[in-house]
Amino acid sequence: MRYQHMFVLFEHDDGNVLNVSYEMLGEARRLMDGFNRRYALNEKVIAILLGHNVRELAYRAIDAGADAVILADHEELRYPRVNLYTKVICSIVRDRMLVKQAEPSTSDEYVKPRYMLFGADSIGRHISATVLAELESGLASDVNKLVIDDVMITHQYKTNGKPELYRQVLFMYRPDFSGFLWTQILCLDNKNPTIAREYSPQACSVIPGVFEPLQQHDGDARKRVEEGYARIVEYKPEFSNDDLKYRIVSRQIVRDEIGLEDSRVVVAFGRGIKDDPEGNIRMIEEFANLLGAKVAISLPLSKQPFNVSSTLKEKYFIPARVVGSSGKKVAPKLYIAIGISGAMHHLAGMKESDTVIAINPDPDAPIKDESDIFIQGRLEDVLPILIESIRGSEREVRG
Repeated sequence: MRYQHMFVLFEHDDGNVLNVSYEMLGEARRLMDGFNRRYALNEKVIAILLGHNVRELAYRAIDAGADAVILADHEELRYPRVNLYTKVICSIVRDRMLVKQAEPSTSDEYVKPRYMLFGADSIGRHISATVLAELESGLASDVNKLVIDDVMITHQYKTNGKPELYRQVLFMYRPDFSGFLWTQILCLDNKNPTIAREYSPQACSVIPGVFEPLQQHDGDARKRVEEGYARIVEYKPEFSNDDLKYRIVSRQIVRDEIGLEDSRVVVAFGRGIKDDPEGNIRMIEEFANLLGAKVAISLPLSKQPFNVSSTLKEKYFIPARVVGSSGKKVAPKLYIAIGISGAMHHLAGMKESDTVIAINPDPDAPIKDESDIFIQGRLEDVLPILIESIRGSEREVRG
């Protein structure tokens, strides 16, 4: 077989493992266990670990679901650099003998991975794009559901208009821009004889927080490695002067100035502000200040669909305030959704909130099913009453 195994980039920040790495390995383990049962194969989950002095992380990857880890440990790999990481990752997955060390049952015909997963974060989004360009295959971004299945396809371009069976296809799902429909993304070979071509690996970047990691058992990984049930294989990268022409001479972590994830109260607004965008944002801002809340938005607002002052646009219509599968995941004590219908990708970012209050004129808005309190009404009618009530309570306390 030319294409085998599911490779997962095990991401960390200078030795601090990112949660999405555990989540991807948990999902990879579930997918490949089902894959092997269904197709009577013995393909593996292989983690790729790059960094400096990070061998201990290899055991964590095995605890999290990896059958094997291919480790590239080098001082130049301490911090992610797109050109270096791309070169090393592509070299690893193309090296048949190296992959055979990680999994001895790998075919002598092996060329590239069958599947690859990356995190949809500041590291994975960049590296996944360059890696898949180098490997000459496709990439689905910001995925939050994965299924492996067979499918019959009839396509003018791919199959020359004839029905063709595609086997072991990775179905990669993400909500479309509206948030109410699933977009299904497939990476398919060209079976049309005039343009025949194979595309592998089938790959995607995975939204953090959507998959459950496996329950980890400290110490099990070392035992599994010692007994030969799991493997850690080292890859020695070599770099040319051209590879190292870009260097990191200093590094500072840019902290999130919005701080949505740490807020106990979040007030979020969506396209329901449309009747008076400027005035409604000012009113929401006042309401949030009274509650000591941070202000969030739904994804469509980050595309700046309304004409408001540059001050408000630069303050609120920004990606850093987006809650959802394409933004931040929050779990405050109180989440107030104002003029938000409740698209799937938004609900994914706030469904862990302790208490949800929604204000929406549509009695059938999907957000209603996720709400502890649903106030049916226009925000222009409801918010002034709430603001006055809070101010009245403050006056009584002061009095």
